[in-house]
Amino acid sequence: MINDPLAAINATIARKSMGGNAFIDLTAATNAEAIIESGYDERDLALYALGVGAAADPLDSKELAFVYERHPQFAALPTWAVMPPSNALVAKMMAGEPLLPGLNYGFDRVLHGEQYTEIRAPLPRAARLQHRFRLKAAWDKNPHAVTVLAITTTDETGREIAYNEFTTFVRGAGGWGGERGPSGEAAQSPDRAPDAVIEERTHANQALLYRLSGDANPLHADPAFATRFGFERPILHGLCTYGHVGRHILAAFCGHDPRRLKSIRVRFADPVLPGETLVTRMWKESDTRILFDVSVKERDKQVIKNGVTKLQDIR
Repeated sequence: MINDPLAAINATIARKSMGGNAFIDLTAATNAEAIIESGYDERDLALYALGVGAAADPLDSKELAFVYERHPQFAALPTWAVMPPSNALVAKMMAGEPLLPGLNYGFDRVLHGEQYTEIRAPLPRAARLQHRFRLKAAWDKNPHAVTVLAITTTDETGREIAYNEFTTFVRGAGGWGGERGPSGEAAQSPDRAPDAVIEERTHANQALLYRLSGDANPLHADPAFATRFGFERPILHGLCTYGHVGRHILAAFCGHDPRRLKSIRVRFADPVLPGETLVTRMWKESDTRILFDVSVKERDKQVIKNGVTKLQDIR
């Protein structure tokens, strides 16, 4: 059994046949690696928490702990672990540079399809980080494509603190005759009443606030760009909804203690418009496994499905 994520990725790559097209050159991408450094501090943690809806009630001490650095329990929201590598990726694309050789597409073609984040060590209040990017998979969904990037994040001591997988839908980048990839619905919502439901309305300017944490994709701010992409107006970042859901799980099952959340996986099923109300339904399968989905109340539309979170005992 392969326990090392990078070893597993290398094994997958070794079995993969090369190929691709002008947008995805598998030969180049699967043999490449990108290492990017970044850092953050308490201000970044607080701004991110505000961007995903924390402390809407400024007198709620449990949520104040995520936005006020002098709070005795000040800590990073666990979903913050996705932000440093995400920001590194976005910065590359904003500069018109491929993250990896062979991935030749920009913001005008991509939508975030799925996300997995695993916390490997407690997130510090501030840190210098190194992110190691590899291509885990590329699936041909002719005429479109799906890519899966695997990112391992370490701190300045070399300690691994997080692992992420970004699954991206790339418009018009398929058709090279490759494998279509896995299908089917994993972690489906149970056919029973949820154990917890949290409703939270996002703000009309939620995307503009959230983008200050680093995701400057114009799809979330520029009305003309959003229209060209096929949306009536800028949409909320999928990772902003992701952050809201992380908070909902902490509130429903963890007593707001961020140390309890070990990992979270979602599939982004439909965009959220800023100002819409998120309805997170959660089912407790065991003391360490929570299933969930998210819908928009105003449109009765599911926006996140196949959600699963693993919790850990910190005693």
